[in-house]
Amino acid sequence: MMTTAKQAGGCQCGFIRYDCPAEPTALYVCHCRECQRQSSSAFGISVIVPTSEVLLRSGEPKSFTRKTDSGGELECVFCPKCGTRLWHRRSAAPQNVSVKGGTLDMPISIQDAIHIWTDKKLDGVNIPAGTERWPGEPVD
Repeated sequence: MMTTAKQAGGCQCGFIRYDCPAEPTALYVCHCRECQRQSSSAFGISVIVPTSEVLLRSGEPKSFTRKTDSGGELECVFCPKCGTRLWHRRSAAPQNVSVKGGTLDMPISIQDAIHIWTDKKLDGVNIPAGTERWPGEPVD
């Protein structure tokens, strides 16, 4: 698993900056349509850490809440200036946040990531053999 210890991150324009000193509890590559839209790519990268370990250094993010494919609610936190999605928090698990991997300053390895919502995966995306995968939301 990758390490976020003493990691920092932020949005594209630099208005929002945060520290994330915690080790992740999970690392996901999400293939759902929302993550495809949000990342403008084939999938989203989610680094799960305790909510208390995301420490805002500058800026004031905004948020909105949306329904998820699995029927829950998700708070989506973003920069009000450039729109970069920073992290998510599920209403069913407010003790954790899903930091968007692309916002971390140091690139992360997704080699050991768990792939979720693989039933929505784009054709041509290859998940390595032996990788843990879920067709939808993983069972907690």
